Amino acid sequence: MSPLPMTVAVGCVALSLGALLTEPLRRFALRYGVTDRPNGRKGHARPTPYLGGIAVAVVTLAAGAATAFAGGFGSPGLAVLLGGAAVMAVLGLIDDLRPLGPAVRLGVEATAATAVVLVGGHPTLLGGPLDAVIAVLWIVFTTNAFNLLDNMDGASSSVGAVIGVFLCWQAWWIGQAGLGLVLVALSGACLGFLLHNWHPARIFLGDSGSLFIGFTVACAAVLLHKDAAGLAAPAGLLAATLVVTVDTALVMLSRYREARPLLQGGLDHASHRLRRMGLTVRQTALAIGTFAAVGGLSGVLLAHGVLPSGGLLLAATVLGLATVALLLRVPSAAVPAPSVAAAGGVELSVGRQMARQTAGGAPDLRKEPSRIGESGMAG
Repeated sequence: MSPLPMTVAVGCVALSLGALLTEPLRRFALRYGVTDRPNGRKGHARPTPYLGGIAVAVVTLAAGAATAFAGGFGSPGLAVLLGGAAVMAVLGLIDDLRPLGPAVRLGVEATAATAVVLVGGHPTLLGGPLDAVIAVLWIVFTTNAFNLLDNMDGASSSVGAVIGVFLCWQAWWIGQAGLGLVLVALSGACLGFLLHNWHPARIFLGDSGSLFIGFTVACAAVLLHKDAAGLAAPAGLLAATLVVTVDTALVMLSRYREARPLLQGGLDHASHRLRRMGLTVRQTALAIGTFAAVGGLSGVLLAHGVLPSGGLLLAATVLGLATVALLLRVPSAAVPAPSVAAAGGVELSVGRQMARQTAGGAPDLRKEPSRIGESGMAG
């Protein structure tokens, strides 16, 4: 069977299963109270269940198991990747039910990433053991960057679907068919879940889903570039995950400039700033997904030899920095607005104004759930 029909078939099955499995998980979460409850610092108006990420993880891992069973597509690196991704889903589920400390989460993530790098390989950057350390750190960073991106309806799942498609394209191109099938299953499962997560969301990914997607995408990118050397590796990795890198850089720089704790959550992500620029929640998700598609397509063109690695690395860096600079000009929720006279002489900050607007049915700027770096925002 040729790659295209097989890819389409696996993607369609994964989409269907992802959509079907999400609904019973939603009902289960509602029944047992596994929900993100609204408060004055959250935009959604009613308790919304987590656990949607379990559907994405189950479908993706099932595709990996089926691939291994069918034979001919398996590899040690892929097997360890799937094992580590399963650990991420469990880790995230535990954190959804009972928040874990950053040290525990980082320790588990680093251990799983190390296993993937040692077994599956890594790009050559400096030509020594430090290359493996860099690869592990990059996987951990990207995993948590995806976790932070899950802050608005449809954002993380749409980006995961888009990046998965382009990484699948690269996998088939270089002959890693097994990895390609896992990636298209991930994309299909994300799209199936997105049917429930599209604004207004009826269920959220939760840490189980965002950590799973981030880890799978990050490790897949490393395995796809394990034979790369020089500028090809950083160019390809940055292009594939440009959107999450930009978002994380934006919030860290913003919080540093505003003298706020770097690990305290807030409504200062790229998605929230796009909302303040006038985009709707759905338009914001589409804009972020389009940005991810630009990076993904650039990575594919690099793999095909159409784009030079040095030129792509420079272009991605300039685009990322320009995007961060542009969005930094949009005030974050932490920056006080000019005083607005309220009844009784009370002055309202931007955050309170937004909260009142949200309560009145204005933009949904829901606060991201408890996660590493954002656990201080848990409600």
